[in-house]
Amino acid sequence: MVVAANRARPPMLETRGLTIRFGGHVAVNAVSCAFRPGELTCIVGPNGAGKTTYFNLISGQLPASDGQILLDGQDVTRLPVSQRARRGIGRAFQLTSLFPNLPVLENVRLAVQARQQRGIDLLSMWTSHRGVRAQAEACLDRVALAGKRHLPVAALPHGDQRKLEVGILLALQPRIFMFDEPTAGMSVDEVPVILDLIREIRQDRSRTVLLVEHKMDVVRSLADRIIVLHNGTLMADGNPAEVIASPIVQQAYLGVAEAGASAEAGHA
Repeated sequence: MVVAANRARPPMLETRGLTIRFGGHVAVNAVSCAFRPGELTCIVGPNGAGKTTYFNLISGQLPASDGQILLDGQDVTRLPVSQRARRGIGRAFQLTSLFPNLPVLENVRLAVQARQQRGIDLLSMWTSHRGVRAQAEACLDRVALAGKRHLPVAALPHGDQRKLEVGILLALQPRIFMFDEPTAGMSVDEVPVILDLIREIRQDRSRTVLLVEHKMDVVRSLADRIIVLHNGTLMADGNPAEVIASPIVQQAYLGVAEAGASAEAGHA
């Protein structure tokens, strides 16, 4: 019912025929999708399907070869990463992108300052403001890192660095949250913290959430909608149960066809 209601709302983010080529290889092939506020979309597909590349195109890490990216109906295809971020596109990376020699709290505090200020100079970045610190502390509480606020990031285990990435994204308060395998490298005990945060973000119907994820149990528990990429092409888009059960997804993503082919080969 939530998804049906969202379909009546204008998209916050849209890609139209979005394509990128690396030499003769088409990594993302004319993908057209609209993403609306209040909707959590999981992007799935086999390794090499183009999921992270599609994210890189949307957030600006890669330039599109063809097609458009629209934010609130305005073309942002040629805007740099910084301008897209200022307009509300927030990205947590598959690999950590942090300041390893700074304390955990300082990483988040800088993100809060970046959101609040335009044209930040070095002096203002390092000036202590009680309100900024309080906001940074609150973000660390939400990702269960308050007890490690004074540690240098380099001293954190990989799972905690992933949590810190999410904390920084929270500090930026984007309108579009993009998570690329946010639970990768986390222990079983750590995963619920991040999943609960993503559920909390989804409750804000003014936000749009995009999630690249391999773990189908995570996808099932979070997704309002699933889109499937295969060889850079959009091959399915819709209700999670229907998409997961579709033969084309079973074959391309879950390997059903391969299993069948192997069985036939064994009988040959």
